[in-house]
Formats: sequence, structure tokens, C-alpha cells
Amino acid sequence: METTTGDHAHPGFNMEISNEATAHCLLNEATEWLQYARGVSELLAELVHESDTVNCRRMALGLDAISALTRMGLQCTAHAHARMSWEPAPET
Repeated sequence: METTTGDHAHPGFNMEISNEATAHCLLNEATEWLQYARGVSELLAELVHESDTVNCRRMALGLDAISALTRMGLQCTAHAHARMSWEPAPET
């Protein structure tokens, strides 16, 4: 699936999705983005639990990263849902 970063929304948080991308590809892409977000969340949780002090600037950057990754996953999911709604159901 071909995606590019768009310029009309939050910088770095938006991507343009190819018209040729199938709902299946979009859902796979969403799963990948959300797995990245989960990994960063777990990493931050470990750092907080093991640290005596928390660097607020680094924590904010990590939370921004989780937000961006989650937003990308949600965007792919929304596009997949729209594609499934528009595509005709296969005849059985």
C-alpha cells in the first residue's frame, strides 16, 4: 500500500492513502501502526516504573509518538471501513 504524509492536517499525523489500497491492506496497515503504538506504550511504562524521576519532556515526546501512531492506525481503519461500505458484497 502506498501512503504519503499529507500537508492539510496535523503535521506528521496525516497520510494520504492510495486509491488502489484494499480494505484488507488498510486493516493490515492499521494493525501494524497500533502494534507500534502498543510497543512505545509498554516501553514508556517500563521506564516510568524503573525510574526514580521522570523526564517530562521525554515523556511528552513519547506520548506524542503514541498519539501519532494511534492516529495513523485509526485513519487506516476508517478508510478500510469506508471501502468495505462502498464495495459491493460478494454474491454467494
